[in-house]
Amino acid sequence: MTTYPVLPSYADHVLVASPSSAVRQRILDDLRPRARRVEQASGGAEALVHLDNGSWQMLFLDRRLPDLDAEELSQTVRRRYPAVEVVLLESAAFATSPDAPNQPPTPVWSDSSNLECAPSEKQSCNAVQTVKKQPAEISARLPGMIGDSAAMQPVYRMAHLVAPRETTVLITGPSGSGKELVARALHQLSPRAARTFAVVNCAAIPETLLEAELFGYSRGAFTGALQAYPGRIQTAHLGTLFLDEIGDMPLSLQPKLLRFLEQKELQRLGSSQVVRVDARVVAATHMDLLMLVRQGKFREDLYYRLCAFPLPIPPLSSRPGDVTQLAEHFLEKFSDSLPVPCLSDEAVVWLRSQSWQGNVRELQNVIERALILAAEESVIQPEHLMPPEASSRNRASAQ
Repeated sequence: MTTYPVLPSYADHVLVASPSSAVRQRILDDLRPRARRVEQASGGAEALVHLDNGSWQMLFLDRRLPDLDAEELSQTVRRRYPAVEVVLLESAAFATSPDAPNQPPTPVWSDSSNLECAPSEKQSCNAVQTVKKQPAEISARLPGMIGDSAAMQPVYRMAHLVAPRETTVLITGPSGSGKELVARALHQLSPRAARTFAVVNCAAIPETLLEAELFGYSRGAFTGALQAYPGRIQTAHLGTLFLDEIGDMPLSLQPKLLRFLEQKELQRLGSSQVVRVDARVVAATHMDLLMLVRQGKFREDLYYRLCAFPLPIPPLSSRPGDVTQLAEHFLEKFSDSLPVPCLSDEAVVWLRSQSWQGNVRELQNVIERALILAAEESVIQPEHLMPPEASSRNRASAQ
């Protein structure tokens, strides 16, 4: 019979993170009678999302995570969530008894523990490691990113964790929220920073040309192919390949992309030669890929291969504290060598009251237009920021 460490009296909210569903289920089944709330995550990224969106007292963390280094993640949890106890698990030691092949696996805990144990469970508790906590720290901004709002902290934190690794990242978020900026930051923070950052916008290239653009072609592969072309994937060799708007990739090309992701090899159009390419892949989309999977418009195996590390970007409407910083950044950007005008208090109030359906891109356009309308004025007023119809109504009502 398997015994587990006794949970401290305060640990009634417990999170279990492991890539093994059997490991998670066995632990969940055993802990539920002793904890009020027990939830699970299949990887480090998902565990961080849970931690950011709930109040937890204990995290059971598998050392063999598919996306993040467990030791690094435990240190991050220690800094960010000092109240959370971290227990590292050795899932490799989970085994099924040969005498009971249909029984769930038996967990074996690793290392030592300072958890409070009942006398009868002292021996089994000797194998659990607990990480002590230190004061929380706020993650640094990503290169090229503006804003320190609470909504952006999980983005910065997770990006810093995954950037040095080879893990494939799927960046999700509404159009104009800054997904490409995050992708570029991941590249700049990675060991591949000195190499190529190759961008492919799957929505901007016609379906008939996308395969040749991605995978390349040999001379004479089709009419007009007067010379060989290596393709965008091969140009990203030793660097990063950014697949923007991956949800728009035609279904017919998805098996070929999946093969590259799994084997790191490709074949150019018109050639039988297999080319090995070492490129880290980052993808982005504003679409719900799982919905596309259910509709048969996106391959399920490709989705899970791309979504090794999901990185959601919040809309600008959920980070109003960043609006002023972004607006001031765009004022400097578009002012060239001219004196940079400031925002009036009324302009700041107006900016922070908007819903920004177009996100950061819409705000950028509004500021650029306001600078043109303000001409040589030193202060930006609300009327400079408002759309033409709203500004006209305000002037009419003032007369």
